[in-house]
Amino acid sequence: MPAFNEEKVLGASLRAIRAAMAVFEDAELIVCDNNSTDRTAAIAREAGARVVFEPVNQISRARNAGAGAARGDWLVFVDADSFPSRELFLDTKAAIASGRPLAGGATVTFGDTTAAARLVVAGWNRLSRLCRWAAGSYIFCEAAAFRAAGGFSEALYAAEEIELFQRLKRMARQNDRSIVILDRHPLLSSDRRIRLSGWAAFLRYAGLALVTGGHSLHSRRGCEIWYDGRR
Repeated sequence: MPAFNEEKVLGASLRAIRAAMAVFEDAELIVCDNNSTDRTAAIAREAGARVVFEPVNQISRARNAGAGAARGDWLVFVDADSFPSRELFLDTKAAIASGRPLAGGATVTFGDTTAAARLVVAGWNRLSRLCRWAAGSYIFCEAAAFRAAGGFSEALYAAEEIELFQRLKRMARQNDRSIVILDRHPLLSSDRRIRLSGWAAFLRYAGLALVTGGHSLHSRRGCEIWYDGRR
């Protein structure tokens, strides 16, 4: 779990993960403190998580640092404002046990939110299933494949999960494996970015990425909505 100044939600998120991960016989919980200035690291330790530190505030680096410390054969990435259920972890375990997937993700729900946010997440879920792109809030991947692919691109400040899955899809085709998007038990995540920043800012940064052909995603300034520290 990458975490930057997440003291408001981290305790609840880690409790949900702890309860869900009991379906795995042998699993570890790692939180990457991405240079937080609040009690993020302390809360993670109190919850029994192993804490690693990444001084550069960038989501790709935080995820890579956590993955670098992991010892398991499979990696599961969960965002700090997300709450995976036991049922989602059971579906993930079954997918892994089938031997087919190289990596995967899950559809997402924001729970009690606005009609506009529900429309956006419904559109994303359809695109996710169609293109086999996993939302960054929930990703599972064979550790060896993740490392062979080079992990998340540290040239990107946003949309790094989509770029990773483009590479993983090619790797899956070459090795007769698959990419799966689980949809029976969507991941409960948060609409806080839209609530805190507002639709105008959200659409402005999304539009900037489109008109620059993705070049704005290579700078912190072009992705400031995700790095402004508001939680």
